[in-house]
Amino acid sequence: MKVLNAKLREKFIEALKAVLPIVAIVLILGFTIAPVTPSVLLCFLVGTVMVMAGMMFFTLGAEMSMTPMGEKVGACMTKSKKIIFIVIMSFVLGVIITISEPDLQVLASQVPSVPNMTLILSVAAGVGVFLAIALIRMLIGIALPPLLAFFYIIVFILMAFVPESFRAVAFDSGGVTTGPMTVPFIMALGIGIASIRNDKHAADDSFGLVALCSIGPVLAVMTLGMIYRPAESSYSAAVVPEVADSVELWHLFGSGMPSYIKEIAISMLPIIIVFGIFQLVSLKLTGRSLLKLVIGLLYTYIGLVLFLTGANVGFMPAGNYLGKVLASLNYKWILVPIGALIGYFIVKAEPAVYVLNHQVEEITDGAISAKAMGISLSVGVALSVALAMVRVLWGIPIMYFLIPGYVLAIWISFFIPKIFTAIAFDSGGVASGPMTAAFLLPLAQGACAAVGGNIVEDAFGVVAMVAMTPLITIQILGVVYKIKQHTSKGEAVYAYEAMDEDAIIEL
Repeated sequence: MKVLNAKLREKFIEALKAVLPIVAIVLILGFTIAPVTPSVLLCFLVGTVMVMAGMMFFTLGAEMSMTPMGEKVGACMTKSKKIIFIVIMSFVLGVIITISEPDLQVLASQVPSVPNMTLILSVAAGVGVFLAIALIRMLIGIALPPLLAFFYIIVFILMAFVPESFRAVAFDSGGVTTGPMTVPFIMALGIGIASIRNDKHAADDSFGLVALCSIGPVLAVMTLGMIYRPAESSYSAAVVPEVADSVELWHLFGSGMPSYIKEIAISMLPIIIVFGIFQLVSLKLTGRSLLKLVIGLLYTYIGLVLFLTGANVGFMPAGNYLGKVLASLNYKWILVPIGALIGYFIVKAEPAVYVLNHQVEEITDGAISAKAMGISLSVGVALSVALAMVRVLWGIPIMYFLIPGYVLAIWISFFIPKIFTAIAFDSGGVASGPMTAAFLLPLAQGACAAVGGNIVEDAFGVVAMVAMTPLITIQILGVVYKIKQHTSKGEAVYAYEAMDEDAIIEL
């Protein structure tokens, strides 16, 4: 019990550090240049408490359940040594995990031209196919950069045949579907499969699964766009709440929570069933290990319910309202630096980012620290949100940013240690999670409405931008690493391209 309490305290402090800067920024803006109504402010503060509590339980639960489950299932699949079985199971797991992702429901509601279930199943199939490709890549040792270059060339060729109003939604889908349910399991699956390999590059290849799985939804949604040829996509604006007293405030959150209680239960059920089948057939874990997994799943469930309720009921209206107020100012350009500041801190509050940073530090034995990852991600997201606000205010097409960004990212990938490429492309999917959808997207939508822009073409794409810039900043970290590697004289250097297994370098 003492260990559990200490863990909860540690996770709470981490959540506090992640969320408090965002609260401070919103409060400073609210009491200076961007006044907000008492209703919006109260909802935001209550949402903040729920988000922090949700992060605390989720991160602990992911450590105790989702990560071990993914590692054990991955190791079990690889031990079978049957390629056909691994491919089929990869596809099935990819489909199940994606359908389990709560953010996919949000995406489906944004695309009314395509039936919800058609969109969900298409995106899930896209993730399933690319998860199978990613696992085959790991098993036979195909380099990641050429694969990424090949698939992104296909993406940008298809883009020419997709209606302009559909492009931003398609790219947003790649970031949205790699969220808090998907990332811990998929990353752990990669680590489990890599643990079976004995070669020195196994640790490097354990990353890159999220990177490839993020491409599947983009291709799936683009294909649907070509089939259905929608004239436009719509969006549901965040409703700004009006509460007269504390009882109404309680009812507002109380009425929103049941839908998330049901949604997360349905989301987690398929993963639990699949793990249960593996447990009965081959894993056969002991009672104590199994009990720990069950408790971890309970924490994960509680955490996601609290997090999503707080983010969607409290954060979303605040983001939308703040965007409208800031974009209505005479000096609306201030939205660009404010967006960058919010982006720098908001990525720290993404639940899946915590999982990625610590798994990177663990798998590299500290060669790439969680702190270095965190700073690189924050810088990348700050840049992406600043550019997204520029798009919103001046109506610049998203492809003017995405095409040069991905070309640069893929070009750099051929010149740096391959683990940085895998981690960079993983981080793009991880950084664009529920906090981006619940605060940054409404911020952009509110600003776009205030300046009279096209919501679908200009405001959508924030998630895509957030998913793109970390690819560059993490790889720049790899460039710095490689420069240090070459300038080190007479020192033992841990080189990922031709490495001694026992050598290590501190970045």
